Amino acid sequence: MRKIPVGVLGATGMVGQNYIALLSDHPWFEPRFVAASPRSAGKPYKEAVAGRWHLEKTYKAATGELVVADANDVSTAVEASKRGDCAFVFSALEMGKDEIKALEEAYAAAGIPVISNASAHRWTPDVPMLIAEVNPHHTDVIPLQQKARGWGKGFIAVKPNCSIQSYMTPFYALIEAGFEIRRAVVATLQAVSGAGYPGVASLDIIGNVVPFIGGEEEKSEKEPLKILGAVSGGGIANAEFPRIAAHCNRVPVVDGHTACVSMEFGEKKPSIEEIKRIWRNFKALPQEMNLPFAPVQPIIVRDEDNRPQPRKDGGADKAMAVTVGRVRPCPVFDARFVGCSHNTVRGAAGGGILNAELLKVKGYVG
Repeated sequence: MRKIPVGVLGATGMVGQNYIALLSDHPWFEPRFVAASPRSAGKPYKEAVAGRWHLEKTYKAATGELVVADANDVSTAVEASKRGDCAFVFSALEMGKDEIKALEEAYAAAGIPVISNASAHRWTPDVPMLIAEVNPHHTDVIPLQQKARGWGKGFIAVKPNCSIQSYMTPFYALIEAGFEIRRAVVATLQAVSGAGYPGVASLDIIGNVVPFIGGEEEKSEKEPLKILGAVSGGGIANAEFPRIAAHCNRVPVVDGHTACVSMEFGEKKPSIEEIKRIWRNFKALPQEMNLPFAPVQPIIVRDEDNRPQPRKDGGADKAMAVTVGRVRPCPVFDARFVGCSHNTVRGAAGGGILNAELLKVKGYVG
């Protein structure tokens, strides 16, 4: 099978490096275009990341020889597309939100589909915010987005914040099974890798917990409502429930976000054993289509009293599964659990790649 050539914007940053590493042996996609800031432009990729490659897994030699383009110059991606080196781009841009918003729109307007990790377009009504197992039908808004903006092949699709991955798929599995979740209280324990590099200062985080991460609580409370919403008119109408109160904390863990969750259901309330059964049996479109980055079991249920743990469970099933445990009654609401997911794979580049696989099989890219 001839691999689809793809580009990575912000390829020298932490998320961009994760894209490059994860794509190095992908069966469908191959990185053939890399772009970053003007200070990296014109250098071979291996030189641009020399001394600042932060991952254990490395990139292929051919990727290291790619000449880095200036991400601000959309014409370089258009030229790469014309010569067959860039069918679409993953956006891992690191700049101001307004700058990212305008630049991603410029790529889409030029006919380059954009699959983004950035938050700039998460609240644009006609841009789908995808978790592949939860709302693949939101891709239906893409033709409306293209028509409204006069775009041809180009479009923008985004993934949500990494902090919600540990509970959104478990929520959706219960909702799909017919149990409305009315309210939830979520306390996240978020790894330092989620802050990028150099991230949180060591003297602030070693032996400590920082009970504030700018913007995380708002994202954790609001993004699920768009993800659970419906395509309506020319965009996506948010769901009304669940109403979420979030407490987001930075903890001295390298990789893996954990969420401690209490849920209140509507009139119909599942038993604890029923919740576990629903989660164990849950499968969705990515599993049915056997997408390369899809976990075989999207929700893994652990029965041990002391699981899940980021070090032991964050890498489960290609680091793309959500592991849940401590499922038990809640004396205030109805049920509670602990969820854990890998923030830089499932929550970042891996989630973006799975979204690209979904968009490929739906005919939007490739």
